Amino acid sequence: MVQYDKMRFRVPGEAESPTAMYHQDGDLVWAEFGGGRTRRGSLVGTVTPDGVLDLSYCMVLQSGDVISGRTHSTPELLDDGRIRLTEHWERYGPHAATGISYLEQVPDGEKET
Repeated sequence: MVQYDKMRFRVPGEAESPTAMYHQDGDLVWAEFGGGRTRRGSLVGTVTPDGVLDLSYCMVLQSGDVISGRTHSTPELLDDGRIRLTEHWERYGPHAATGISYLEQVPDGEKET
């Protein structure tokens, strides 16, 4: 099982991308994130033995909009040993949308942007 505890993830190549700090206890996973257009966000869900995440999320944007949804994230091991998550996400309510995004593990020791 992938151990997500204390891993940080963000969208690669986007300086203003929110950074998420993940935590894990058994199959329970949660994270806090913020930065860029996001004032604050959180997610919670479960992880399967092969590292696949099923999560619900909510966030408040700098504009004041409140966004909620879910994501199904599949890990991929990169050549340098970090993890890339492919996220299939769905937003609910007035901001309803679906899409695919990618997050990459932030290397240990790298400062927040």
